[in-house]
Amino acid sequence: MKIIKGAAAMFDRLLLLSPVLLFLPLVIPVPPPGNASPAPCRRCCDDLEPQEGPPVSGLNQIPEVRTFINMTILKGDKGNRGERGTPGKSGEEGAPGSRGPMGPKGTKGQAGPSGDPFKTQDAAFSVGRRKSLHSVDYYQALVFDTEFVNLHGHFDMFKGKFYCYVPGIYFFNVNIHTWNFKETYLHIMRNDKEQAIVYAQPSERSIMQSQSLMLPLELNDEVWVRLYKRERENAVYSDDVDVYITFNGYLIKPTLE
Repeated sequence: MKIIKGAAAMFDRLLLLSPVLLFLPLVIPVPPPGNASPAPCRRCCDDLEPQEGPPVSGLNQIPEVRTFINMTILKGDKGNRGERGTPGKSGEEGAPGSRGPMGPKGTKGQAGPSGDPFKTQDAAFSVGRRKSLHSVDYYQALVFDTEFVNLHGHFDMFKGKFYCYVPGIYFFNVNIHTWNFKETYLHIMRNDKEQAIVYAQPSERSIMQSQSLMLPLELNDEVWVRLYKRERENAVYSDDVDVYITFNGYLIKPTLE
């Protein structure tokens, strides 16, 4: 009976302590992760020197300390400049920029070398005759005694001929006065070839006759007026007061070189 009473008293005590036991943590040994061996138990009074062997993982592992060095405080001297690299490929052409402001006026440059001498590109003449003329031969050049215009002396007053020094297209004109009852027969000549005729039949009245033409001339060509005598007497009239006979010519367009 004493045993039964003692067991009943102990059971009553356990019931009173059960709420306290529910809040006590259960300490259950947990194996370390992986295949690592469990860390040995250490007491607070054991020696603090580490044990020999591989490092212990888990809650009791000592944290790793890494040293950080600030490299900026260890800056050395500036090195030598390296060799220049190969040029890269050209990029795409950009759009043209806006026009900039006008710059200041530059200084006057030096004078250039002298050019070639000026080549004469004009020619003109106008001559007249104050004396009448009767032809004494079959072919006779009409010579003039009055000079109105003679640029560069291209007309020879002694021979009655114009000499071409500027090749090109020329205009020529002849004016004559006929003689009463006499024939008037003349040619405008280029070198030795007749180009145009001035003619008037014999008449009791004297008249003015005229002829004009254009001719292409080469260098050193000659243009002149020739009287032509046939069976009848050939003559042109003039006097010392007025000029009845004229011969004119001028360059219209020079030949391009």
